[in-house]
Amino acid sequence: MNLAVFDIVVFLAFFAVVLAVSLFQSRREANSEDYFLAGRGLPWPLIGLSVVAANISTEQFVGMAGQGAGSVGLAVSNWQLVGSVGIVLIAFTLLPRFLRAGIYTMPEYLEYRYNAAARAIMAVMTAAIYVAVLLTAVLYSGGLTLRTIFGLNLHAGVWMIGAIAALYTVWGGLKAVAWADLFQGLGLLISGLLTFALGLRACGGWTSFATANADQLHMILPADHPDLPWTGVAAGMWIVIIYYTGLNQFIVQRNLAAKSLRDGQLGVIFAGALWLLVPFAIVMPGMMSRQLYASELPTPDAAFPTLIKNLVPCGMRGFTFAALAGAVVSSLASMLNSASAIVTMDIYQRMIHRSAPQTRLVWIGRLTTGVFVVLGCLLAPALDDPDLGGVFQFIQQFQGYIWPGVVAVFLLGFVLKRAPPAAAVAALLAGPVFYGLFQQWTPGVHFLIQVLFSFVLACLVMVVITLIKPLEAPRRLPERAEMRQATEPIVKLMGALVIAAVALFYFLFR
Repeated sequence: MNLAVFDIVVFLAFFAVVLAVSLFQSRREANSEDYFLAGRGLPWPLIGLSVVAANISTEQFVGMAGQGAGSVGLAVSNWQLVGSVGIVLIAFTLLPRFLRAGIYTMPEYLEYRYNAAARAIMAVMTAAIYVAVLLTAVLYSGGLTLRTIFGLNLHAGVWMIGAIAALYTVWGGLKAVAWADLFQGLGLLISGLLTFALGLRACGGWTSFATANADQLHMILPADHPDLPWTGVAAGMWIVIIYYTGLNQFIVQRNLAAKSLRDGQLGVIFAGALWLLVPFAIVMPGMMSRQLYASELPTPDAAFPTLIKNLVPCGMRGFTFAALAGAVVSSLASMLNSASAIVTMDIYQRMIHRSAPQTRLVWIGRLTTGVFVVLGCLLAPALDDPDLGGVFQFIQQFQGYIWPGVVAVFLLGFVLKRAPPAAAVAALLAGPVFYGLFQQWTPGVHFLIQVLFSFVLACLVMVVITLIKPLEAPRRLPERAEMRQATEPIVKLMGALVIAAVALFYFLFR
């Protein structure tokens, strides 16, 4: 797809505004709290849009739309809609605990609850997953999109996206990322909904689209479905959602930066409400692409880019190009900032130089951000392999190594007040082992069910160790006086409305 001069001007203007605003707003990041938590001053609209921009990237526009065009159909939306319910529940349960503790990272919380070894294990695992899986997949899917639509070389696209994200992330930290997400989050949602409207018109309207895709417009798939059976959704997806919305650093970091409990809770509930647009902005366009251009799809992952290539008129292409590039840049920047926070605060400061001055911590964060960009750009082209089964499947399946153990350690840490440090260390180490064994021994079982089995076994390990040698007394966690607040009625109302909207969607597309 060719870009006219006007399209190029729009693209450049979009990123000029993004960079200018984000760099200006983050010009005074002098210490680690400023750099990694935006001075703990983010309001709820910025939190909500930043969570959405961090979450929705070309891994969704490419991978999720690809599964929509493939055998999964609308049911791939379960990831976002179950996530909407999950993030609302997190707003009332885990989020207040973390805000009161005043932590920088999720591994840090494990040291307060258990010991330094638990913190170190989670920090290393999280950093490894971010670099080897998430950063790599986001860079690859972004490069694939630019190659499919504009014919840009995959390696060139990957390095261009990495350079843009690194520019403002290295400079301004989380505040720069959050302000950039304000524009990029809105841009990607608007672009997705415009594409939905164009695709719906090309299909002949909703009735024609729904008739042609009647077998795909269902949220619940049979138990023997190879990609997303309802048993997998019921069994293991809730474990994934607890981790992703409540324990995943690059999502939770925005919540930890909230200026009040009310802002933190409304921010994540706002994000949950915006996730309700994903079936329309991403999944259904993938289905439309298969209906309209099936012969042009070399793989399902090419569905969304192919729809844009054929339907977006000259004049809108620059904005679409900017929105897609912004989507991957925003997610990449979020992951980079979160990964550097973990390496700086949980590994460097805690394990190497505990008395490091604040200026050094900021520069260590900047250095690790740059290193991670280079590693991600070098690894990303290796995902250009059709045998992987799609980028979205790759992302979800390989994160199974971290989900069971981490969720078990946090949840049982709240329930079993006397669970000792040894129980947490054992579960964190056992979780990846159990999941790896299930991957080898039960290849025909869906990975979400494998996640459930691994989680249950990790919990049993913790229970047995707690029964053998419990703590003499429960641990006392730090508490910020300014976060001792009650949940306001407006927060409860908004949360209930989001859950009701999700229930309605399931009823309509059951």
